[in-house]
Amino acid sequence: MNAAAVNEATREIYWNVTQVWVMYALLVPTALVAGYGVYRHLSRWRRGQPAARFDRPAARVGLLFKHAVAQRRTARDAVAGLFHAFISYGFVVLTVATTVVALDADFGTAIMRGRFYLYFQSLAVDVFGALVMVGVLMAAARRYLRRPRKLVHTDEAALILAAIFVMCLQGFLVEGWRIAATNDPWAAWSPFGNLVARASQSLMGPEAIRVWHAGAWWFHLATSFAFVAWLPYTKMMHVLTAPLNIYAANLAPLGATLKRVDFERTESFGVNTLGGFTWKDLLDLDACTECGRCTAVCPANTVGKELSPRDIILGLRDLMHERPREAFGLVASNGGGVGEVSAAACTTPADKEPTADMEARKPLPIIGAVPATSPVALWQCTTCAACMEACPVFIEQMPKIVDMRRFLVMEEAEFPDSMQEAVMSLERRGHPFSGTQATRMDWAEGLNVRTGADVREAEVLLWVGCGGALVERNQRVTRATAQLLEQAGVSFAVMGREEKCSGDPARRIGNEFLFEQLARENVGNLNKYGVKKVVTACPHCFNTFRNEYPQYGGAFEVFHHSEFLARLVEEGRLKPVPESGKKVTFHDPCYLGRQNGVYDAPRELVQISTRGGAVEMPRSRNNSFCCGGGGGMSFVDEPPDKRVNQERAREAVETGADVLAVGCPFCMTMMEDGVGARKGGRDVKVLDVAELLWEASRPREAGKQNL
Repeated sequence: MNAAAVNEATREIYWNVTQVWVMYALLVPTALVAGYGVYRHLSRWRRGQPAARFDRPAARVGLLFKHAVAQRRTARDAVAGLFHAFISYGFVVLTVATTVVALDADFGTAIMRGRFYLYFQSLAVDVFGALVMVGVLMAAARRYLRRPRKLVHTDEAALILAAIFVMCLQGFLVEGWRIAATNDPWAAWSPFGNLVARASQSLMGPEAIRVWHAGAWWFHLATSFAFVAWLPYTKMMHVLTAPLNIYAANLAPLGATLKRVDFERTESFGVNTLGGFTWKDLLDLDACTECGRCTAVCPANTVGKELSPRDIILGLRDLMHERPREAFGLVASNGGGVGEVSAAACTTPADKEPTADMEARKPLPIIGAVPATSPVALWQCTTCAACMEACPVFIEQMPKIVDMRRFLVMEEAEFPDSMQEAVMSLERRGHPFSGTQATRMDWAEGLNVRTGADVREAEVLLWVGCGGALVERNQRVTRATAQLLEQAGVSFAVMGREEKCSGDPARRIGNEFLFEQLARENVGNLNKYGVKKVVTACPHCFNTFRNEYPQYGGAFEVFHHSEFLARLVEEGRLKPVPESGKKVTFHDPCYLGRQNGVYDAPRELVQISTRGGAVEMPRSRNNSFCCGGGGGMSFVDEPPDKRVNQERAREAVETGADVLAVGCPFCMTMMEDGVGARKGGRDVKVLDVAELLWEASRPREAGKQNL
């Protein structure tokens, strides 16, 4: 076919369709119903607390392209990522094609012509329409033939899949019958519509095809408009909320996601009402796609506990949707018929006692309002943030759990007894280990370690941490780190008896007030000594210094000991010579890897120290499985059949490794216990990366150190 003919390629837009004005008349109620649905969502989000989530627009747009357009996180699940791409990209193409038709029909743009008409409006639209149908069938097969445990069954999901499939099928029927009735010369450019046309010509006459085409066109229009109007009232609203949620994501590391409490202005500490969350938290609820990835990676849920991050989000979302007026304190939660009231009417003057009417208007408490937010479930969270890392739309589940814990701790004083003991020890002794008789400097016996005033003259402050100083097993790690620094000629000092807990356990348990006390005291002491560079073997202290202390005036350059030691090896200040090639697997600490992006340095130490004898566990790096000790859980005695550390230890032992390497004092404690229960008759050691490096770096004449 010659170029001139190709340039004239097009089709009549409203062929066989009359009374087109009806379409525009139907568009008005469609837009009103859909618009009202969107408005309802917006009005609920606005009842949340302020949150600054529109800074750094360039970075946010980049995040949007990476995860909303390219769908990087969604693609981690190969099957789900594929059918989601088929459906979402197909819808984008079909929407663009519909817009092109509208521009041609209503504004006379004449762009639906020539090669653009053939390549995009015919071929591309046909292919992507077919991909949408394939994607729907794949999603239905996954959901109803071999449904993963993480997915929840809902009638709404079935209706959405059916509606999308029917709309695409209608589109092909309308196209095919037009091609058949008009003997379209460009039919070959619409392969799937052309198949419908050929099949129809063998079954129906020209007049019947015209009748069916007109009926199908109007039915397709009605179905599509109904779907658009219905969309804001279903989980399909995520086509709008998910990109917005990604754009408004926290740009800081996952370890910096907890909000500060303004004790000067806040009347209630923690969150026990929907209105206590920020608008971004409420947007999170509407952005959830119900994919269940957060629950699938949750260590507590994996071992059979009640905690389910997905169910927390869905439970709160249902509360916000089904009982919004009670949830936000706009009517009496007892169903007494109280009308909508202003926020001022819900407050009580300081000089007056609350009346029964005011009490009735209190917002509905959310802790325990649904099974997923029961205190039992909330106290099972290890704050590992695996849920946040897995979420394709950047929902922040873990901070919400901590917010509710804060209410239980600071308002109700209701939390596990063993955690209470740790908090009391923090208040009285500056560390969470209530039963220990060790002191801050026991680990340094026999070493020439500088403390106190010497800190001013040191190049580096070695922050030992409570676990490194007061847990006997971890004292060996601290000694190895100190000896490596000395061997490399690093001028370092420690705070000694002036060192107190960084406050991480207090904050993750929910005692924000105690955390702030410890933070201010520690920052004040370090600033007094002019500390600029901090090295610590504890990822929890590392995260606190790096991401949380800057809010209290702590401007420190912070290194995990694996980072600092790897740099010393790279600079030639340490020259390890491993004696044997042991098979080693490394366990990523959640607060080092997933929450702060430090993955390579500890692995470099493993490679250096063991002649490259490293093997990865199936779940590693950002997909690593928690040791079970974060969020205050190291102070809780878990049920024997539901221990997170044993699940992780099983995975490590099954690699066949001789050594499980760690980089965290909490991981050391949890993994030694877990490996002891899971190793069977094998000899599997748990060693810190600093111990591995010291074994390879120690002076040969010193004799073999017992690790």
